Amino acid sequence: MQADALGLTDARCVFVAHPIQDATDDEMRAKADAVVDEVIAALT
Repeated sequence: MQADALGLTDARCVFVAHPIQDATDDEMRAKADAVVDEVIAALT
């Protein structure tokens, strides 16, 4: 719905495991590492 509201109806979504707000730097790096291939695929 957010993508539609911003006029980005063709935007691809990548979902990151939660929680985010209280994750340590190392936990955030692990979450990012887990989805980096999906992000690259969504952008290319």
